[in-house]
Amino acid sequence: MKDVYITRISKFMPNAPVGNDGMEDKLGIINGKASKARRVVLRNNKIKNRYYAIDHNGKVTHNNAQLTAEAIEKLCDADFSKKDIELLSCGTTSPDQILPSHASMVHGFLKNGNLEINSPSGACCSGMNAMKYGFLAVKSGQVSNAACSGSERASSWMKAYIFENEVAHLKELEENPILAFNKEFLRWMLSDGAGAVLLENEPKGKTPLKIEWMEGYSYAHELETCMYAGGEKLEDGNLKPWSEFPAEEWGKRSLFAMKQDTRMLGENILVKGVDSLRHAYKKHNIGPDDVDYYLAHISSYYFKQGLYDEMKKQGVEMSWEKWFLNLEDIGNVGSASIYVMLEELVASGTLKKGDRILLHVPESARFSYAYAYLTVS
Repeated sequence: MKDVYITRISKFMPNAPVGNDGMEDKLGIINGKASKARRVVLRNNKIKNRYYAIDHNGKVTHNNAQLTAEAIEKLCDADFSKKDIELLSCGTTSPDQILPSHASMVHGFLKNGNLEINSPSGACCSGMNAMKYGFLAVKSGQVSNAACSGSERASSWMKAYIFENEVAHLKELEENPILAFNKEFLRWMLSDGAGAVLLENEPKGKTPLKIEWMEGYSYAHELETCMYAGGEKLEDGNLKPWSEFPAEEWGKRSLFAMKQDTRMLGENILVKGVDSLRHAYKKHNIGPDDVDYYLAHISSYYFKQGLYDEMKKQGVEMSWEKWFLNLEDIGNVGSASIYVMLEELVASGTLKKGDRILLHVPESARFSYAYAYLTVS
């Protein structure tokens, strides 16, 4: 088995940052009325800026595959070209289409020769799963390098027109035409962007990070769906997929809007997150004292104190000085968030040889968690 190192890391955030007051200008106003939920959600998540692949005229500037290709190209230079990449592994929550796969579309934009591709599906953990596929491929010696990414273009799922048919349908039925909070909740949290890493079997570059291990855990055997798109949650907790609805119902029910069961989220996301963290600690015989930098992907600062309190409750308290977060400045970029966070930590110049970094990524879709433990070489 080979050692595996993150030797290059990059991010690509499209266009200028969008402040809280400019969000509805970009995403559109539903039913002609400014959102009542927006200020409540923003007050809790404390996000001040995010990025959208939309220009000042409302025109789309990049699709998801283009965002990803931009990030991956930023890994390359005169010493390592995109044609040197042996494996392309790209995770996302928000692919541009059902088929072809996301990585296939990214490869089409890169035009960098014949290579293996991999497209993990899912939500926030898809970016970590993309990295783990690359990690295992390099570790096993099948390839000597892998470009791995996480990316999102959530803005295309949050535009006002996605919801207009549902609002019109509710009016026809003389029901309250206010969009359900579970759907609007995510609208004010998500951001567009991409992050990428180059994995190699030698510690190259200025700040190579050795991947000591990666772990993943799922609680789908215990818990029903919490975050979803392309379906409708039924009274019994099961998910009815879009393919089982007549086409005329797709717009009326906003089936392709991303939705969140906020009740389930609050009850489970932190408890299961810390439970899985304890499993990872136990398996690798480490604890909070063996971590110098803790990078947690949290969707909202609302969960920051709660996560700390839950760690303390379960006996794995992580002291505040070890936390490194950037949610306030970039928003929730889903599967790309952990890449962008790590890129900013490396770029800060504070890392020194021997430092230990723990990456912690939750996915509320049906409660999955992914971890990576890195050391500075």
